[in-house]
Order: sequence, then C-alpha cells, then structure tokens
Amino acid sequence: MHRSVHRLAAACLPLLACLGLAAGAQAAPVAGPSGDAFYTPPSPLPAGANGDLIWYRPATLNLGAGAPAVKAWTVLYRSTDSKGNANAVTGTVIVPTAAVSGARPIVSYAFGTQGLGPQCAPSRSLTVGPNYETANVIAALKKGWAVVGTDYAGYTNGSRPTYLAGKSEGNAVLDIVKAATQIPSVGLSYAAKAAVWGYSQGGQAAGFAGENKAAYAPSLNLQGVAAGGVPGDFFSSARNLNASSGAAFLLGGVVGLANEFPTEVPFDDLANDTGKAAREDAYTKCVFALLNKYVNTDVQTFTTNGETLDELMNLPTVKPVLESQALGTKAVGAPVYQYHGQADEFIPLAQAITLKKNWCTKGTKVQFDLYPSEHIVTQTQAAASATSWIANRFAGQAAPSTCATTAAPPASTADPAGGDFVFPLADWNLSGSVKLGKLNQTLALPAGATFDGAANLTTKQITGRTSIPYMSTSIRLLGLSVRVNLIITDAEPVTGTIELDDNGDIHMRAQARVWINLRSFGVSVINFGANCRTQTPVTIALNFDGSVGKLGTGELTSASESYFPQLVNCGAYGPVLSQLFSGNGNIFTLTESPKAAKPY
Repeated sequence: MHRSVHRLAAACLPLLACLGLAAGAQAAPVAGPSGDAFYTPPSPLPAGANGDLIWYRPATLNLGAGAPAVKAWTVLYRSTDSKGNANAVTGTVIVPTAAVSGARPIVSYAFGTQGLGPQCAPSRSLTVGPNYETANVIAALKKGWAVVGTDYAGYTNGSRPTYLAGKSEGNAVLDIVKAATQIPSVGLSYAAKAAVWGYSQGGQAAGFAGENKAAYAPSLNLQGVAAGGVPGDFFSSARNLNASSGAAFLLGGVVGLANEFPTEVPFDDLANDTGKAAREDAYTKCVFALLNKYVNTDVQTFTTNGETLDELMNLPTVKPVLESQALGTKAVGAPVYQYHGQADEFIPLAQAITLKKNWCTKGTKVQFDLYPSEHIVTQTQAAASATSWIANRFAGQAAPSTCATTAAPPASTADPAGGDFVFPLADWNLSGSVKLGKLNQTLALPAGATFDGAANLTTKQITGRTSIPYMSTSIRLLGLSVRVNLIITDAEPVTGTIELDDNGDIHMRAQARVWINLRSFGVSVINFGANCRTQTPVTIALNFDGSVGKLGTGELTSASESYFPQLVNCGAYGPVLSQLFSGNGNIFTLTESPKAAKPY
C-alpha cells in the first residue's frame, strides 16, 4: 500500500492540478515508502513552505536500557540549504506514550558528529541500537518531552553530507519541529513550547538555529537554546584539529563544505588522489572509525600541490565560506545555556569564551558552564544540567546569565594538539564500596575519594593513582557494633589497557594494587590501637565495557572480587583479625566520574 501511495504522490506532484492545489500550497503529507526508497525525495519537491512534511512512516527504535515507552516516526520534510535553496531532509520524531498536562513541549535535538556514512544518520542508526548520544535523548524523553532529531541535509538522500554547513544545519533543526506536528494523529502542536539542544556539530547547529530563528521561523515558540562544545570559529577550530587527535573532524568539515559550496570549495581541484580516496573512505564510516583512522593526519597530505591548511583557508573563494560559518554575529532568539570542557582537545575553549562574549554583547542571556572534562566526556556529563535548564525555561522561570562575570577567562587544560589522543582523568571522583566477604558486610567509600590519571587512546594505556580518605566505620561482629578505622593506600600506580573501538565503546582492563591498613578498632568506649596491614598488596580489577558516553554519566563502574592476604604487625590481635578479614569473597565496586561544572 505504501508503494502505491508513493507512486501516486510522485506522479501527481509535478501536476498540482491533479491534487487540486494552487501553486505554493502545501501538498498533504503521505505515508512514505518502505526500505531505502523512503530516503529518495520526490523530484521536483512538492509545493509548500519550510518545515512542511512530505512523507512519514512509523519507526521502531532501539534506544537501549532506561528509555521510556515511546512512539516514533521517520520523516522527510522541506528545508533550506545555506544559499536559500529548497531541499529535503530526513529525521526522527519520538514521542513518549505517557500523557502530559497541556501541550507537550518539543525539544529539537541537534545530534553531534555521527560520521559521514549514510548508515550513521540517526534515523537509521537509532533503529539498530543506542549510540553515544542516546543517553541525552532518553534524558529528554523522561521529562515527557517530544524529541525530534534531524539527519541534516545530504546524509541519507544523496549521501553527500553537508557536515559543518552551519546555516543549513540550523534550518533543518528548526524545520523538523514543524514537520513533526504534521504527522497525522501525532498529537503535537507547533504552538507548544520548544527548545533546541545540541553538542559539538549539534552545538553549531543549535547556535545557527537560535541566531536565525527570528528571520527563518518567527512563529516557533522557542524558549531556549542549549549549545555545548560549539565550534563558533571555523579558523581556530580547524587549526586545532589539523594534524591532531581530531583530524577526522577537519576532513569531514572540508568534505561537507565542499558538498554545500561546490563552486567555492572545489574539492576535486584542491585534493590529490590521497585526498579523494580519503573522502570516499569517509563516506563509508561512522565517527569513531574515522577518528581512529585519521588521528594526527595533516590536511596538507591531501592537497594537490602540498598546500597548507592556512593556504587553503585563505583561498579567495574558500575564505568567505569559512567566514560564513562564524557564530556570534547576531543575537540568539532565546536565552542560551552554553557549556564547554576545560580539557576539550578538539574545539578550543578560547573561541567558545569569545562566542559567549559576542552573544552577551548583542543582548543574549547566556549562562556559561565550564566542565573539567575533555570533549567527549563533557557531551554526556552536561546532560543533567542541560535538561534542568530547559525544564526551567518551559516552566516560565527567568533565564539566568553569567554575562556580567568579571572573572578572568579560564585557561584550557587540554593536552597540546598533535600528540597522542588522551582522555585526562584528572582528580575524578571515586565512589563505591568494599564488601567484606567473611563478615558479609559492606563499607562505603568515604566522600573525597579520587582517581587521578589519564587514558591514552593512542598507546591504549591507562595509568593513575587512587586517593581514599581515612575510613571510620562500624561493623557487626558477634552481635556487637565494632568501630573500625581503615586506610586504603596505593601500593603501585594503576596500570592497564584501554581502547576506544570503532563503535564508540570503551574497553578497559586495568588493576589497582593497594594496601589495606587497619589502624584501630573498638567496642563501646574501649579502643584498641593497631598498626597492621595486609601481608602483600590487594589486587583490584578495574574492568569496563560500555559506550564512551558513560564516562560522563558516572557509569564507569567496575566490580571485582579480591583476595585479602593475612594481616601482619597486629601484635596479639593478629590471629583473630586475620581470621575475620583475610580470605576470598571481598568485592570492590568502584565508580569513576568527573568533577562538577563551574559557571563562568
């Protein structure tokens, strides 16, 4: 049935009379075809306005654990490219099945870099399984909000992605809100409160959506824009990415802008055979496969005559295109929550602070939060704050602002560009517990415990040290409450392997070697001093497999069983204490998570 509707629509669209439509009127959306035919738009496009839905079909998504019950659709809708030409874009509409009071708010979620391969587009990948941003989508859905996410132009229909073409991205982010409301029986209203939220490429798209909202989508009821990790200055971002760990993002940007501006950025004239092969390779890969393959690659490797990055960026036709990707040239049509990682290795912190100042100067209310983490970790770590900020805008609360701050701009703590791909784990929070096997009792780690180290994804090595404050706790022993004072200290640095695979999953196999020190124990007012420790260090396995996004959500958790050796230097109490504490069945459950953000 879908195929017959598709054929009828395709036949009638060039002949507006057969639908009884005057020129410029919107054609009624229809059920789209099945399979890949869905992603091929009718030619010519049906008459209508920006955001009009062309066709749709139900979608079954695999969002993973923790997602609420939802209904979902894949959509094809009208939008506009960077030059003002009409185009067709695909995307996903997700609506929780739980009822809400009043009009359901809508969040246009601007996905970050997924990769240039058509299989990486969210409308395709979310039907297969969770990706590194699914946790953010789930966080919004749990608030009862509808979530709409564009694939951006060219990723699915034509497979010529327009990566980092900011104006086109922003238009697609705005237009999918309107398209979602036109799905029959979806129950969404274009008059409902809306917000835009995106990070990295999505932060750029969110910024352009906010800046262009007043002129492009004036009737959208936009309450706020949350934009993180924003590449607001192409020139400084490109210089930071080139020949560095994020070189794949620069390759994607060159390819994407050449697709959007083929005359101004003539890729085939500027690229040698190696560059052309890299483009074709990029068209087949998703983001982490690209990152891993092109780490530290210099764009000069790809140029016809060995032109450097700066020589390319200053070509007479190229430079205006790159200048047009700048954000901060106008006010945003709603308050902004902007955030960035202080250790961001991909997108320079300094240009993000400049963007904040430019928006503030033009009258935008901006709350800027600085997270201690690098780029990928910040993406998920900020989700709780971003959704809370959006919820406050939907509730009608006045937007906060840090525009008036007089503090000196914070300095970046990122590793220098051009070296290894390193995740700094500087002074991360360490929480968890120790289960004493023989006593069948669990002791919580005290507040203030930390892990300080680094994960080198180039050498695939993780190193670090733990710091656990003095533990004073009580255990039950023979019906008595016994006070125990313990100290856990490093015997050796944490060492092991860690890998970020092409699917965006982290695989960690590491171990900590620690001393268990018993300083005193007592019953009632009686206290017995002790100065004993395990005869040899205790080995704690630190193993983890899961999405890289879990590093930011406090889910880097490992649980392992450890053997406690005999206690020594305990004096007369030694045999009794060893009998109580030594042996198997001791379980360490440890979670590492980054420190909290600070406003700027």
